[in-house]
Order: sequence, then C-alpha cells, then structure tokens
Amino acid sequence: MDNPNQKRRQELEKYFDVQGPFAFLRLAQMKRAWRQGNRRQLTWWENTYIPTLISGIWLTSKHFFRNLGFHILHLVGLCKDVRAAVTYQYPEQKRPLGLRLRTRHRLTKREDDSPRCVACMMCETVCPARCIEITAAEHPDPNIEKYPAEFILDLGKCVYCGFCVEVCPEDAIRMDTGILNTSEYSRESMIYNKKRLMEE
Repeated sequence: MDNPNQKRRQELEKYFDVQGPFAFLRLAQMKRAWRQGNRRQLTWWENTYIPTLISGIWLTSKHFFRNLGFHILHLVGLCKDVRAAVTYQYPEQKRPLGLRLRTRHRLTKREDDSPRCVACMMCETVCPARCIEITAAEHPDPNIEKYPAEFILDLGKCVYCGFCVEVCPEDAIRMDTGILNTSEYSRESMIYNKKRLMEE
C-alpha cells in the first residue's frame, strides 16, 4: 500500500527543483518569507491607524484651506498672480500641452494649397492600426509623380503612435494641432478625409 505522505512529498519536490519549471515560484516564496521575517512590527499606536488618518486629514485640510484663502483673496482683488487651485477649469481654461505631445492629425500644404503628400503609402504601410487609406493619382505637374486623390484617416481606430509622422519623407502629415477633443456623435464623423485634414 502506498504511503500518502510519500506521494504528497514527491508532488511537492518539483517546486523545489532549482532547474525545474516551477523555480520562479520557489523564488517568490523565498522573497515573501524574507519580507515577512524582516518587516518591522507595528506598534500598538500604529496598528490603530490613527497617526496615518490624522496625517491624511491634515494634508487634505492644508490644501483645502490654502486654496480657499487664495480664492477669497482673488475675489477682493489681492494675490492675482498666485494660483489658488491646481484644477484646470476645462474647457474655459486650457491645460498647457507639451511640445512633443501627439494630438489630432493635419496634412501640410504647399504654396499653392495642394497637399505636400506624394502618396508614397509609407504612412499607410507603417500604421499598426490600419486607420489610413490613400488612393494615389497621377499629378498634373510632371515634377511631382503622384498625389493623394483620396486620403482617409479613421480616428476611431487611430492609436496616436506617431509612426505616420516619423516615416513621412515629405513632412506631409503632422500631429501638432493641439486639439485633444476627438469625440463625435457617430463613427462616420470620426473618419477624416483629405479636405478635413487640411483645414486643421
């Protein structure tokens, strides 16, 4: 008759094999045991969590009464140069944006207001979301090989990775409009055509 303890021991031995597939579990167990053994024991006063509660209330109250005081001073015309709260009152007060922030796309123009895009399809090829569709056509100017007869960008699919901007050899597409609100009422209105992209 098999000893059940021996069987259980054989099952558990696979977790202690340094070269085995469960070695990382053993390492996690050792780390957890070390943390529990070396963790400082909380005192009775710390176990009540009253000091932490008091420090949290103090911090919140400090910010509240500081902002309240500055708002009252602003109402009477004092300390106008000191901001009271860190909350931006959007959309009336716009948040300052970083210079490298990727916002809504736009197509750049030439001097004759035609798009700089030469329909090389590089942005369409590199796009991981497959949200760009370009239909190329022959340009009437013999110095320019092609131009986009149709340039469609689906912002509903776009992940704002910026690959299309980096790969473009003509600097025809940019993400520097500073427009963040891309919400629409329908999916169809999230699809931008060439004319709409050049208006930005």
